Amino acid sequence: MGTLRYGTSSWSEKSWEGIFYPAGLKPAQYLASYASRFDTVEADSTYYRAPSPAMVMGWRERTPDGFVLSAKFPRAIVHGGAREQPDPARLLLPEHTAAEVERFLAAMAFLGPKCGPLVLQFPYFNRATFSAAGPFLERLEGFLGRLPGQFRYAVEIRNKAWVTGELLGLLRAKRTAFVLVDLLYMPHPADLATELELITTDFSYARLIGDRKAVEAQTKTFDRIVIDQSSRLARWAHLLRDVAARTAVTFVYANNHYAGHGPATVAELRRRVEGGEEPPPCTTG
Repeated sequence: MGTLRYGTSSWSEKSWEGIFYPAGLKPAQYLASYASRFDTVEADSTYYRAPSPAMVMGWRERTPDGFVLSAKFPRAIVHGGAREQPDPARLLLPEHTAAEVERFLAAMAFLGPKCGPLVLQFPYFNRATFSAAGPFLERLEGFLGRLPGQFRYAVEIRNKAWVTGELLGLLRAKRTAFVLVDLLYMPHPADLATELELITTDFSYARLIGDRKAVEAQTKTFDRIVIDQSSRLARWAHLLRDVAARTAVTFVYANNHYAGHGPATVAELRRRVEGGEEPPPCTTG
């Protein structure tokens, strides 16, 4: 079986103080404290802007050998800019994104062996952005073909009708991981796995995102579980054991908005995976 690496989406949540972090810990010390508990994390901040080399070197210096930091490509690349509506005139096109891609990858290279997969997290695309999957896949293929081979890449799609053999074949040809995402309006990856081969390269990448509105309706601080995700986590455990048996390494990240407290979600998922728990009979949702 391959290695399973568990972590959270970001490490900078102040409401974890006194629960996950020691009370009174300075934010500048969060990452080092986090890295004493988990061996990987997903950086969320890189979605909003490419980090500076100094920032990335700081991440490297505050984490131990063997730690892995994954990161999202900047929004300017996967969204085509900072506007709410994705811009099809700019999205993934080299004349508009090449400089930002170069800046992002040059900074991430300072992590050296601590650099995990780099994620293209695409938003939901309506017909005003792409009339169908074909034009998007053509653009994605060109973009992936221009990326340097020194990094690992993963792609997250939020148009459920676009998760097809054609998409997965493209990712397989480009040795890019298909992100297994648990998001309100997407099929559970365990359901997709009954119809499609979701493994597209020698590693896998999973993101437990959940329903932001449902969690924030109950809490604005992320220091406890507020939504019971037991049945979904049981299905994840079964799926991840299968995925890990067929890949070298699987990265799994839980968001606070999945159940209310990312570290607790990760701990519960890991317990279920390592305990060999069988999934519930539910086959949808």
